[in-house]
Amino acid sequence: MSPRLFGISAWLGLGCALAGGGGPPWEARAGELPVTRWEGRTMGSPYTVQIVGASLEPGQLEDLQGEVERTLLEVNRQMSHYQPESELSRFNRAAAGTPFKVSPEFARVMRFTLELCRQTGGALDPTLAPVINLWGFGEKTAERAVPEAEALEAARRHTGWRHLRVTTGDELIKDIPELTVNLSAVAKGFGVDQMVEVLQRRGFTNVYASIAGEVRVLGHNARGTNWQIGISAPISNWREDGPMTAVVSLSNQAISTSGDYQKFFFDTRGRRLCHILDPKTGWPVQHNVGGVSVVAPDSMTADALSTVLFVLGAEAGLQFIEGWTNAAALFIVREAEGRFREIPSSRFERLTGHRP
Repeated sequence: MSPRLFGISAWLGLGCALAGGGGPPWEARAGELPVTRWEGRTMGSPYTVQIVGASLEPGQLEDLQGEVERTLLEVNRQMSHYQPESELSRFNRAAAGTPFKVSPEFARVMRFTLELCRQTGGALDPTLAPVINLWGFGEKTAERAVPEAEALEAARRHTGWRHLRVTTGDELIKDIPELTVNLSAVAKGFGVDQMVEVLQRRGFTNVYASIAGEVRVLGHNARGTNWQIGISAPISNWREDGPMTAVVSLSNQAISTSGDYQKFFFDTRGRRLCHILDPKTGWPVQHNVGGVSVVAPDSMTADALSTVLFVLGAEAGLQFIEGWTNAAALFIVREAEGRFREIPSSRFERLTGHRP
């Protein structure tokens, strides 16, 4: 998906606050269960963990935090496109036609990604790194501009998910030398799932975990009810405490939002050009969808699907998500600056309690 996803916050207690915002490790309001909570950074983004009803001694908390940190470091060691010695970066430098052994987790993420590429006819493509960098949305440069047509075409010749495969022995093979992989559409979501696995192994059942806008929750919040997650309105001057367009009620689910309102620029013709590219054109997606929020059983699925649906747009995206019996989506369509219309998939209200 996008290098970073935005637009999701957790509503706690009686008030509204961004999950992970300040406070000591233990905090509770009258009538609420205690919450153990901490923050950190991973993959260039903040992460947050909240555990409801836990009574951890300082040493136990330190041990748990250490395991979560080590888990996230391992995800980075495998799949970071910023770290030159990660498995992914070393594969990107590897020769074509030569099997490159990767960790089982990396291979699993890659299989999932390539299957979604196949199902969507290439609406998701993890090999777009040269094109992403050309637009200024990658790791090479932050200078954003419309590339020359010749340069864009040259970059696109070095992409294509069909040039990549995973063997049964957890090996990656590419058939063109210049092919490189970028797993921004799934890596943060996978990282959230890995954090949740750590917490589940420790026996915690009421949990909130997030990396940037990738959120997954288990059980209930401090008030003993479902977690209340706010979805931001896709306004151009977006900020974390900005207006919400919807609030959803979740338990044992994940949510992810992709949109065009955080990382973008305007060209000389006034077009909004965002960081989510259409693999079929190499250009930023151009339609009236400002954001798509996806609810799914796990964060990796929600993360990837929100990108796919944003690329497809409302009409094709709604058709695609209806094939997922355990996932649903909410499209936020921009009708005019500051005015939006919500278009939910058929299962969205049942899975989230939100009725547009």
